[in-house]
Amino acid sequence: MAAHRQNAEAMASDLHKKIKVAFEAFDYEGNNTVDVREIGTIIFFLGCFPCQADLHDFIAQVEEDHTGYIHLGKFLPVMTTVLLENKFPPISEEKFLQAFEVLDKEKKGYLEPEELTKYMMQEGEVFTQEEMDEMLTALTDQKNNVVYYKDLVDQLIIDCDI
Repeated sequence: MAAHRQNAEAMASDLHKKIKVAFEAFDYEGNNTVDVREIGTIIFFLGCFPCQADLHDFIAQVEEDHTGYIHLGKFLPVMTTVLLENKFPPISEEKFLQAFEVLDKEKKGYLEPEELTKYMMQEGEVFTQEEMDEMLTALTDQKNNVVYYKDLVDQLIIDCDI
């Protein structure tokens, strides 16, 4: 019983760290808040893919009095619950990698920002240019100007099995 509780606490701690990393990537002012328009991208980065209605409901739970900003203090517990309860089914690491590998036809291990933008703005539930710009700012390796998708998947995929 105590081992199970310690395991659950360790998992919650790991989730908190990953959620904070994703949140802080979009906290441009370093004040523990993000623009409400960033939340969908943050949730996607955490391997969860809510429909638009679920995303709207999630934002309604965490937004600071309709200010257009969300504070980490409100986001963290709600997002932790979402992940622990599998509310927005995450994509497995294998499927996530396969998706990137399909796009990486030359098997380089990375995608050029322009390639990723093309795919993300033309297929499926498309991203806006603003969303892409924000995502690329957070994901692009500044030294080599590429997105190393294996590192991204390792950083963002969360195993929610307890």
